[in-house]
Amino acid sequence: MSRPPYRVSHLDALEAESLFIMREVVAEFERPVLLFSGGKDSIVMLRLAEKAFAPARIPFPVMHVDTGHNFPEVLQYRDRRVAELNVQLIVASVQEAIDAGSVREAADGTRNRIQTPVLLDAVEKYRFDSLFGGARRDEEKARAKERVFSFRDDFGQWDPRNQRPELWALYNARIAPGESIRVFPLSNWTELDVWHYIAREGIDLPGIYYAHDREVVDRNGMLYAINEFLPLRAGETPFVEQVRYRTVGDASCTAAVRSDADTIEKVIDEVAATRITERGATRGDDRVSEAAMEDRKREGYF
Repeated sequence: MSRPPYRVSHLDALEAESLFIMREVVAEFERPVLLFSGGKDSIVMLRLAEKAFAPARIPFPVMHVDTGHNFPEVLQYRDRRVAELNVQLIVASVQEAIDAGSVREAADGTRNRIQTPVLLDAVEKYRFDSLFGGARRDEEKARAKERVFSFRDDFGQWDPRNQRPELWALYNARIAPGESIRVFPLSNWTELDVWHYIAREGIDLPGIYYAHDREVVDRNGMLYAINEFLPLRAGETPFVEQVRYRTVGDASCTAAVRSDADTIEKVIDEVAATRITERGATRGDDRVSEAAMEDRKREGYF
């Protein structure tokens, strides 16, 4: 009697790869940290970390680079989730850096660009040698260039021409003092994979990922929520629209999309039908130039 062939589902294969990467980092590095924003990708990473080291606690802290321009639903979720898992939360505050004079807020009030020096200062302060990030290759063309283990020099900078081969899933973890590695366990996932995994695992998310009514304004074809970080400009008229957020960033530069997807099944159907990535559709900071993301990554952005 022949046995049926052993098969692993696409989602199981992605999960297994990510778990292997996380365990490899803990085995190779002394001071890893997981960058956690409260967005869907970092939420999935936290779930993967939970599974990778169960029944033990997650053996590294999580760090949020807090610009001070967050959606309140996301901060509430962040604090609740880290309390549930009993993991250490480190908050690197952009506002504290502004108050101390180490960074300067842009004239337009956005703070995305000045996250980078705050992140690099935190890396130096806590001597982190590896940082888990939730970037995926399908998000943006600069991220598509990056390896799973992304080498950063002693200034935290990334050089796309100076990357290490990763043949047969062998990762080079060798670094000199002051250097670090950014690690992307979700590199080979897509936005649709992330949502299928959230559905399969029954992962809770902040409510802004699902359709809800919100007061917004249309700027260059993008729907921004009116809030304390994004006041109305002259001539703008706000209106209430049913929207949801595909990605979570600063409330001052992250737009929503029109949607009636108020369940995870509807979100999956919506994402499956779209032909533009979530960053391309909703992140105003990526529209500064064609190379906006790559420029920030060269400076040390995650």
